[in-house]
Amino acid sequence: MIINTDINILGGLPDINLINVFLEDTPAPLDSAGGHRSFTSIRTDRAVKRFESAIIGTILHYKNDEVKSMLTTCLRSEGITADSLHLLFLNSSRNNDLLHYLNKSVFFPALYSGRIGIKTEEVTACLNDLKSREPALQSWSDTTIKTTASKYLTLLKKFNLLEGSKNKSIKRIFLNDKVFVLYIYWLVAIEGAANLMKSDWLEYFYLDRDLFLERVMQKKYSKYYNLYYNGEQLRIEPIKSYQQIYHELTKS
Repeated sequence: MIINTDINILGGLPDINLINVFLEDTPAPLDSAGGHRSFTSIRTDRAVKRFESAIIGTILHYKNDEVKSMLTTCLRSEGITADSLHLLFLNSSRNNDLLHYLNKSVFFPALYSGRIGIKTEEVTACLNDLKSREPALQSWSDTTIKTTASKYLTLLKKFNLLEGSKNKSIKRIFLNDKVFVLYIYWLVAIEGAANLMKSDWLEYFYLDRDLFLERVMQKKYSKYYNLYYNGEQLRIEPIKSYQQIYHELTKS
């Protein structure tokens, strides 16, 4: 497991729109008309550099050109929205091992068991348990552990998955058709020709396995992908290109 402090940094991000500033390969200079001061209240270049490193390393890193093309098309077209935040959370979880671990160990168990909220103490306990087994966490102090636990929940709130201030509750999460298909394309780009029923990423569809199968096989999606399922193995082949799929889903 590769562990860094990106969760702490991103949890403290004062303006989520800073993500768009670093979307391009050659972002505008910090003081220019298109620089960060036009979009955020962050005033020091040093702070921006910290956020830039975390944003590019966790949020805007792409496994391949297909994922990059699809996500950047979405962000350039609609900016930071509820829909694009779903995609950014998914992609960030793939890029950040600790974020993915906490999702699978804390967030998803709470979500799928029907719980209302998540307490910071639960995340702290999870991190302390991981620390006992993970060399990369051995140097983390109790303060760092507690801060990371708090920032993790704050980051989930920024991704529009939790709400509330001190006591954070889980929002009702449902992927609309556009986001669902984009998730499918992301999944195929990540997993390739593997049996998708064994994918570690199905939990991110916010459906149990039976409901996921029921939805993914709906006829209305057949114009976007070909599906092969024999009762055990699931394979999906995109019909549209990764450059086209966002526009196909949003055209009137």
